[in-house]
Amino acid sequence: MKKTIFLLFLALVSAQSFAQKFGYIDSEFITSKMPEYKKAQEDMDKYSEKWVIDIQAKYSELEKMRQQFQQEEILLTADMKRERQKAIDDKEAEVKELNNKVFGLNGLLFLKKKEIMKSILDDIYKACEKVARQKQLMFIFDKASDMSMIYTDPRHDYTDYVMEALGISLKEDKNQNNQVTKPKK
Repeated sequence: MKKTIFLLFLALVSAQSFAQKFGYIDSEFITSKMPEYKKAQEDMDKYSEKWVIDIQAKYSELEKMRQQFQQEEILLTADMKRERQKAIDDKEAEVKELNNKVFGLNGLLFLKKKEIMKSILDDIYKACEKVARQKQLMFIFDKASDMSMIYTDPRHDYTDYVMEALGISLKEDKNQNNQVTKPKK
């Protein structure tokens, strides 16, 4: 009796697992067609350029300090040399710390990008959720992410549906290069 119940349970679970539907999207393609993503990229470039200029100015200041020290080194006493070298070392540490604070892991640039991209990614997520419910999908993968997809069957590509849910038109792309195809499902 226990074996029969177990086998029945196993059959139900395996049948249910075969019934799961999945699809994938290409988030890079989707974002490349979103005007708000392009604006976000421009904003990120502006922030990045500003921080690069600030850090380059600090490095230039540090280099001037080094050159001035080398030029005056002969005239300085041992105590003055130590003071100048310490000031140079402190300035170098300050510049490196600023560089890491801005461009390092979880730095200001990363946080700013996360802040700017949040609304765009939320919109894509909501559109994916809507498409998943409409098409009764259990999973939607992103082929642009780190997860590797060795083979993808185009009939499981739901990129167009997500773009449609976001209100992004593909008509001009289809006429221009005829590379985008609607999924068959």
